[in-house]
Amino acid sequence: MSRKILIVEDDASTAAYLAKGLGEAGYVVQTCGDGRDGLFLASEGIFDLIVADRMLPGLNGLAMLGAIRAAGVATPALILSALGTVDDRIDGLNAGADDYLVKPFSFAELTARIDAIFRRVDRGGAEGQPTKLSVGDLEIDLLARSVVRQGRTIALGAREFNLLEYLARHAGQVVTRTMMLEKIWNYHFDPGSNVVDVHIGRLRRKLEEGFSAPILHTVRGAGYRLSTEP
Repeated sequence: MSRKILIVEDDASTAAYLAKGLGEAGYVVQTCGDGRDGLFLASEGIFDLIVADRMLPGLNGLAMLGAIRAAGVATPALILSALGTVDDRIDGLNAGADDYLVKPFSFAELTARIDAIFRRVDRGGAEGQPTKLSVGDLEIDLLARSVVRQGRTIALGAREFNLLEYLARHAGQVVTRTMMLEKIWNYHFDPGSNVVDVHIGRLRRKLEEGFSAPILHTVRGAGYRLSTEP
């Protein structure tokens, strides 16, 4: 399967140049020219890499990337920028970028850096934590970010997938609303809303509709539990 790259670049000629070159290199490419649109698209969690300009309209590249990371999306990111001092590069990396390339750049160097990012991702998956989780008949592929139950693929949004992954890593255990707010939403306070319950409700419908056995259980007064046991 071809890797998907999101290009967030407001200069149309640069975006077209990148899209053409990366497309010819075998990647599936989508472009947008605004930081807010980039945040919306990246938050879906369907891309393997984000390549973003630093100076963007709507939301600058570093603010966009910070918001993406705060949403729990770990998609690797490479920042492109004409700002090339040491402090500029440090700011980009501290914002959550995996690499920082100063303009003007050669396309060969860009592709080399992209290849290096994907090698690190693949190596981390092979040597680090398990790349697949299973709970009963539910199978979760963390690299492909795909979910299958009884052979049927279940489409999830980025937040739903992150929520399911967190529950699966604590399968059989009660996960409280506070734990989910901190891990998935990066809230270290109670926002006074039912955001967790709403997302759990949507996730439960996707995981259970059309299947005979429930798998996502409510533990009254405590939280939720992902388990094949009632």
